[in-house]
Amino acid sequence: MKILIASTPATGHLNPMLAITRILTAEGHEIAFMTGTAFRARVEASGVKFIPLPENVDFDPNDVFSRFPELKTIPPGLEWFRVALERLFVDSIADQHQGLLQSLRDFPADIILADDMLFGVLPMLLGPRSQRPPIALCGTSFLHWAREDGAPNFLGLPPARSPEERDQYAAKAREFDAAVNEPVSLRLNRALKALGVGPISMPLFHAVVALADAYMQLSVPSFEFPREVPSSVHFVGTPPIIPNQVPLPSWAEDLDGSRKVVLVTQGTVANHNFNLLVAPTLAALADEPDILVVATAGGRPVNAIPGKVPSNARLARYLPFEWLLPKVDVLVTNGGYGSVNQALSFGVPLVTAGLTEDKADVNARVAWSGVGIDLATNEPTPEAIRNAVRAVLDQPRYQLRATQIADEYAGIDTRAEILRIIGELVTDETDVSRLRAAAASQGRRANRRA
Repeated sequence: MKILIASTPATGHLNPMLAITRILTAEGHEIAFMTGTAFRARVEASGVKFIPLPENVDFDPNDVFSRFPELKTIPPGLEWFRVALERLFVDSIADQHQGLLQSLRDFPADIILADDMLFGVLPMLLGPRSQRPPIALCGTSFLHWAREDGAPNFLGLPPARSPEERDQYAAKAREFDAAVNEPVSLRLNRALKALGVGPISMPLFHAVVALADAYMQLSVPSFEFPREVPSSVHFVGTPPIIPNQVPLPSWAEDLDGSRKVVLVTQGTVANHNFNLLVAPTLAALADEPDILVVATAGGRPVNAIPGKVPSNARLARYLPFEWLLPKVDVLVTNGGYGSVNQALSFGVPLVTAGLTEDKADVNARVAWSGVGIDLATNEPTPEAIRNAVRAVLDQPRYQLRATQIADEYAGIDTRAEILRIIGELVTDETDVSRLRAAAASQGRRANRRA
């Protein structure tokens, strides 16, 4: 089977798509992978064909906003979010779409597999079904779907517990629609009209969930707010971590079980300022003799982490998570969806602090599901971090709940589910094609007899 995989040029999207690529290549499928040129080496190292995104949408993952300097000056809030959606996502649709079309001409795939924010698939999903292969999307963020309590996504709101909260959420939703959804939808539908499709009447993020032939959410149901979702949505767990990407650190033997291990990370996007979470965590736990703090810089040099390195801290630019996570007792994170799900699949409870991108909603799920404590801020104090880490370590309920959710991950055969969903889509498409061919043949015979 020929499979075209397409990924947003960002590490949090690329990593799970590469893990899925590994599953598919092991089954003998032929893969072409379209993403940013910064990831060429990683894609080619996986043994598949690399296709670059068109130049206009080939963003630098280390400086996503370099082409949109206004995003560096607009203060956080609804206006920033609107501008980010328009510049980063809506304005990329036409070029991404053309890149997909060209890729299909060069590599006639039986199916397209993309991450949930590669919105260049929308024109295909809205166009004639007969003119495209099946399209399956992967949810690399929380499930972007309407909530039953009416709350807007991206504000980090837990499920409403009372009629009063529902009323408050309704007011927030009206404000969010006016400030974000409505202007983004106008821009989106103009872009789609120029491509000869649309319009659509739902928010951008909801559209890909609703329209995809299959939508594989990379998590488990217990880590998602309860609601009715389309039948095309499948919770498939989290893909296995690709092993041996990074060697063991020189201090690996220090993780000998004599102390609790607290891992702190700011991921690979929101790690421009380690004073937000990494440095405060090192300071918070410096005087805890029963704790060893491990910090990863997400690819940046470790000397970018400010302040004195405590004697109970170990630092690394990257770390092999398949080796590390089984040894970790608490993950302190700003809330990257992939790392949170990976930690939970190992039964690791969390302390979270992050409000940018999708992190407020991810972290709200951490608190709601009972697997950890959400500090609900971008800049937690060392005291708040220390108290939260001690609470998660000392109160068994967090570890118990994380273990229960880990059992849920273990109950899903992610590899088998992904292969089943892709296989069924392609089989269904083949059956439809055969029926069309048979009908056309019968029509030609009838015309000849007439």
